[in-house]
Amino acid sequence: MLMQKALYNKNDLRNFVKEMISGKVKTLEFYLNFTLEASRDIKKTTKYDSIREEIQSEIYHLDKQMFSLKNMQRQMQKVLNSSSETVKLGSVVITNKARFYISVSLGEFFYEGDRFYAISEESPMAKTMRGKRVGDEFTLNNIHQKIEAVF
Repeated sequence: MLMQKALYNKNDLRNFVKEMISGKVKTLEFYLNFTLEASRDIKKTTKYDSIREEIQSEIYHLDKQMFSLKNMQRQMQKVLNSSSETVKLGSVVITNKARFYISVSLGEFFYEGDRFYAISEESPMAKTMRGKRVGDEFTLNNIHQKIEAVF
C-alpha cells in the first residue's frame, strides 16, 4: 500500500513537469549548439567524412528529440488543473501500485520525494483508467490495480 500525502498541489505538480521539460530543452539546445559548432570545425577533407557523417547523424537525433520536447511543451498547455472525480487528461491518479500524472509521456520522475509517472492520455495505461473513479479496479499487463485517489 502506498503512503500518500493528503493531496499534492496539482498546479505545483504541473509547473514542476513543465520546468522539467524546459530543463531538458535547455540541455538539448546546449548539445545541439555544441554539435553544430563541432561540425563546422571539422575540416572539409575526405579524411573526415565518417566523422562528419556521425555528427550529422547526431544532429538529426538531437533535432528529433527537440521536436518531441517542443511537442510536449505544446501538449502541457492543454493539461488543465481542474479537478475531476473521473480520470481524464490532467488527472493525478494514485493506485495501490503507483502514482500517475496524465499529461505527457515524460516517464518516471520524483516530486516531493514520491515517484510519479507522467503518461500521455494516449498511453494504454491512461486509456485503461480513463473515466474510472476512486474504488474502481483494473488490470493491465497482468497487473491488477485499485484507484485510491483521483484529483
